[in-house]
Amino acid sequence: MITVSGLSKAHGPRTLFRDVTFRLLPGRRIALVGGNGVGKTTLLEIVVGEQDADTGEVHRSKDLRVGYLPQELLVDRTGTVLDEVMSGAEHIQALGARLDELMQSIATTTGADHDRVLEEYGNAQSQFEQLGGYSLEADARRILSGLGFSEFDTDRPFTELSGGWQMRAALARLMLARPDVMVLDEPTNHLDTDTIGWLEAQLSAYEGAILFVSHDRDFIDAVAERVVEVAGGTATEYVGGFAEFVLQREERLAAIIAAATQQQRELDKTERFIERFRYKASKAKQVQSRIKTLEKIERIQTPDQKAIVARFGFPEPRRSARTVVEIIDASIGYDGEAVLSGVNLVVERGEKLSLVGPNGAGKSTLLKMLLGNIEPMSGSYTIGNNVDVAYFAQHQVESLDLTQTVAMEFAARVGSDQPKTRNLRTVLGSFGFSGEAADRRIGDLSGGERTRLALAVCMANPVNLLVLDEPTNHLDLPSCDVLEDALSAYPGTVLLVSHDRHLIRSVAHDLLEVRDGVVRRHDGVSEDVLSPSFQGGSAGPGTKPAPSKPASVEPTQTALKKARKAAQSAQAPSAPASTKPARSSQARQPGGGPAVKELRKNVARIEKALAASETEVADLNRQLSEPDVFADHEKASELGKQYGEAKDRAVALMDEWTEASVALERAGG
Repeated sequence: MITVSGLSKAHGPRTLFRDVTFRLLPGRRIALVGGNGVGKTTLLEIVVGEQDADTGEVHRSKDLRVGYLPQELLVDRTGTVLDEVMSGAEHIQALGARLDELMQSIATTTGADHDRVLEEYGNAQSQFEQLGGYSLEADARRILSGLGFSEFDTDRPFTELSGGWQMRAALARLMLARPDVMVLDEPTNHLDTDTIGWLEAQLSAYEGAILFVSHDRDFIDAVAERVVEVAGGTATEYVGGFAEFVLQREERLAAIIAAATQQQRELDKTERFIERFRYKASKAKQVQSRIKTLEKIERIQTPDQKAIVARFGFPEPRRSARTVVEIIDASIGYDGEAVLSGVNLVVERGEKLSLVGPNGAGKSTLLKMLLGNIEPMSGSYTIGNNVDVAYFAQHQVESLDLTQTVAMEFAARVGSDQPKTRNLRTVLGSFGFSGEAADRRIGDLSGGERTRLALAVCMANPVNLLVLDEPTNHLDLPSCDVLEDALSAYPGTVLLVSHDRHLIRSVAHDLLEVRDGVVRRHDGVSEDVLSPSFQGGSAGPGTKPAPSKPASVEPTQTALKKARKAAQSAQAPSAPASTKPARSSQARQPGGGPAVKELRKNVARIEKALAASETEVADLNRQLSEPDVFADHEKASELGKQYGEAKDRAVALMDEWTEASVALERAGG
């Protein structure tokens, strides 16, 4: 499909990469990893044709459809969210319009022309059905639901969405288009852990090829079957997911170091021979031979691992009170409408907690109250004595002065509170800005490097409470390792909001699950909470998010089974909360009685009607597939009308079945 051969690219005197070679075959899924600034995004843009390489070639198959999701959207969009997603399938919609034209032609042609049009119609209809044309809008709504959009949000103007939700819609647009090759640049940046799990399942089953950049180890492990690492100006391909990549890279580095060591021994031995016999006439020929051999030998270069390992020495913050944060029966929200209710939470000195849950559930709202930006609508919250807070969010990255150097901006922002014995350049070196990197202009840094600098500013001052809101967005894997090491070494209290499950496991002591308007505390890091089995649980981007219900899917028995399984999973009780204060949750009580029986009867009735409707759709589709039916234009038109009405009824019944199943589950059935 796509063959990348010998690509090289330089920015000014700096070579990003050289001799990059790999192949994207059907079904192959490749993760592109490497440090910030090594050229990963540049390489993606060369592959999709948005940039030219200095040397090398990119060969694409004829008529290959390539879809690209950049890190940031640069084109203004119009219309609703659903319109934006549907626009990704213009080729399918065009094929549908062509089918309508051919149907008209069938009724007005005769003889050989009639046979030709009839054959074209059959081929086009087969292709249209294969591409999912008959269930296009249902598929669009299903994808939007999986990415966290509620039914309310699908009909909102696209321009009303925040940047993160616009990126989700762009991802949905790409997934509906189903290109032959999908190229994704950090697709998980704006997703929550629930939605990432859904996306992993979709991409793992995707029949096309995928090339993506990600810093999420779990996501790479779930999706990729190969990893290409860009480092040291070259690219190396490894077979397997992230775990296999780490193991193979260590083995490769060990082999390179061993070979370089052995080569150096031989070189030293040769150089000693030359020095010993340089001026001895009887050995002159042998000396000259060895000198020529030395000149021809290509020295084995060992990878520089300095950027991989960083150690931190944080200034000791003052000792805070034992209780850092205490919230008692608080309701938190905006304009009189509660986002979170009945919140009870105690955070003690030295604890490291991670807030998890779908986007829009209230994680950032809870942090805003803790930071004093909003007051609770009821209840109370208290910040302990001697608590000094540092807060990190993406807007701090955008506030960096692009005209300053890294060292100048860092020195200006951390202030004069640093101990005299502390060298600020040493601190910058801990965050990957050592030597000349500290003198680079911020405007020349990549997005991930700017994020890393903003984190260094946030964590450099001697505070005892760190509040971090999605700190890994735009970071590369080495930078995530730097952050993980920093948080592990940090002596204070941490409240972390992140979708990076590896970082959460490595840093957090407990989880705070924010979902359905309540906050639950869980002892330890439970995988059931971190990666819940249900999908599409986000509250949606609207200011008044409505509960998200599964979108309609094509009316088939297979779809019914999948929807039934998804609905059962979606309504499964969450992991039990610990006994620590923090939760405002009510245990689910087993239901029964006449009400449940009636709900069961209703579900059974809808299932029976849905099965009959599916049978009707299948029968009408079979009749429309018969070539002779189009000899009678009126009959064909009537069948087409009946088919559309039957399909709409089946879709409506699927929605009705979903709502009835949820109601039954909530009643304890």
